[in-house]
Amino acid sequence: MTKPSLLQALRAGEFVVAPGVHDMIAASVFNTSKLKFAYASGYWMTASAYALPDAGIVTYTQMVDRVRTLCRHIDGSVIADADTGFGGLLNVHHTVKGYEEAGVTGIQIEDQEFPKKCGHTPFKRVVPVEDMVNKIKVACEARTNPDMAVIARTDARQSEGFEGAIKRMQAYSEAGADVLFVEALTSDDEMREACRVLDKPTMANMADGGLTPIRTASELRELGYSMAIYPSATGLAAAQAARKVYTALETNGSSASPDLDLFSFKEFNTLIGFEEVWDFERKWASAETPEGSGPAE
Repeated sequence: MTKPSLLQALRAGEFVVAPGVHDMIAASVFNTSKLKFAYASGYWMTASAYALPDAGIVTYTQMVDRVRTLCRHIDGSVIADADTGFGGLLNVHHTVKGYEEAGVTGIQIEDQEFPKKCGHTPFKRVVPVEDMVNKIKVACEARTNPDMAVIARTDARQSEGFEGAIKRMQAYSEAGADVLFVEALTSDDEMREACRVLDKPTMANMADGGLTPIRTASELRELGYSMAIYPSATGLAAAQAARKVYTALETNGSSASPDLDLFSFKEFNTLIGFEEVWDFERKWASAETPEGSGPAE
């Protein structure tokens, strides 16, 4: 199956909606939707795999393994968070190669110092503009497929103000970034102005509970955005669902509660491939040699 290209979708004028897919259960359920793009969030993939904060703790090797598994399993195309590129310029080169080999349609790199922080938490620090410009140039040069999008993110809004963040984005655009992402804008006015002055497709981060106002896809398009990611929705929904189950068990001693909306076990077996296993077993059951029943030596 040929998966859609992010850059081709943007060139065609399609507004891209990319929900976060934080683990492979969410990926399995994603495959029941008609959505075409998914977002691999560093925050949520780190939390779901290791119960660790998005603070530069997880390594390139750990993240690319998670991204590769997601790309292999999901029916849509994956836009992947690659933090700072996991180090200097050589690290960025290696990261782009690895993520491209994993199968992503877009790779996002940010201008924070290492160790980085979640874009909607305090104590972020950014690198000099020239350092990030070189990272973008290296990323563009490292990709084999020119149709893999390089997404440049700046976290400078809180430390350098709106104008400082925009100047950085303009420099990253000149360096070759395909999509521009000003993180943690705080109002519709800022969002509209960023889209107006920037000359490349812009990405909005609809992080539930974050600093940026949550708007619908149509509202974001009206503001001037070309795409939006929704990194936290499935992770927060899963956490809330788990809390409801644990509360029901504490209070009622049973998961058979009208307060719990459980996914169909039968359908979930189908999503993760059990029907293929059962078909295989039916086909080859007669060929199985029971343990211990082989010829005597």
